[in-house]
Amino acid sequence: MHNTNPSPWWHPDRLASRRVALTVRAAIQRGLRQWFDDLDFLEVETPALQVSPGLEPHLMAFRTQYRGVWPQDRHTVYLHTSPEFAMKKLLAGGLTRIFQFARVYRNGEATALHHPEFTLLEWYRRDADYTALIEDCIGLLRLACSAAGRDRLTWRDTACDPFGPCQRLTVAEAFARHTGIDLLATAPDPRRPDPVRLAGAARAAGIQPHDEDSWEDLFFRIMLERIEPALGHGVPTVLMEYPVSLACLARAKADDPRVAERFELYVCGVELANAFSELTDAVAQEARFIADMDLKHALYGERYPIDQDFLAALRFGLPESAGIALGFDRLVMLCTGAEHIEEVLWAPVALAETGTA
Repeated sequence: MHNTNPSPWWHPDRLASRRVALTVRAAIQRGLRQWFDDLDFLEVETPALQVSPGLEPHLMAFRTQYRGVWPQDRHTVYLHTSPEFAMKKLLAGGLTRIFQFARVYRNGEATALHHPEFTLLEWYRRDADYTALIEDCIGLLRLACSAAGRDRLTWRDTACDPFGPCQRLTVAEAFARHTGIDLLATAPDPRRPDPVRLAGAARAAGIQPHDEDSWEDLFFRIMLERIEPALGHGVPTVLMEYPVSLACLARAKADDPRVAERFELYVCGVELANAFSELTDAVAQEARFIADMDLKHALYGERYPIDQDFLAALRFGLPESAGIALGFDRLVMLCTGAEHIEEVLWAPVALAETGTA
């Protein structure tokens, strides 16, 4: 864990060094609650303990055991990596606009922008698609910046003006612009993109692939090295229309099934939010979950259970909806100029064996 100061996180000196950022955090949270209320959203709370933590192949969850009254009453449960499944069940149950400040948990994550326990701001709109969420993001960034008493968002040496028009860029356009790679040409079968084709394109762009790289490995390395650092400079960037193979929970675009109705929001080179028009087909969703768990097992030797109750909610009827997860701690960092996530946490996760936080 991050700690360059030998005193504990609660020491008055360390707490005082974070006090301004934490006061801004509280002001932003108050402002956003009012903003959602003005838009007729209902704040909800869903359990952190779930039968399935979330099925993104590269996210690692915390596992625990529920112990009931009787010795045989034992169940493996997980701390959720996102409240997504539970919130979409509420949509299937009839709610229309909902949001949540959710504490979420992801194992193996500790960098300047990652923490094993952090806050996601998630919201969902029934009878809407992902374009409505783009407009939400623009309004939210402006409100947060104003609540912090600033006219710019900053990260390290980069600044971004949320009050001007945002940049909208497709993933294919971003690859062409920053690497010269025709990304969609490397996926003649959109569901099974060709790693050999992308490896050849990467070499031509000066990126040396590894022998064992999958198409997805190469995609994310190119994103990390060449594309993400260039996004959200000056104005926010909405990076949209991800390849369908990278959008398990999103529906494909009707006019171009090679890509999904998904976007990510970037500010100052920092990925801030992930959004999509929801996939509502239970059969297609289960097939995608199985494929993702097969990939997780192949990569990490682990698989998580599929939430059958979530699939039942889809079969019952999830209407056209759109949802988004935004890293609230990262938003506060951008609004305060903090360079490490622990600067904007009231209390970081502390490891007893080392005494650090």
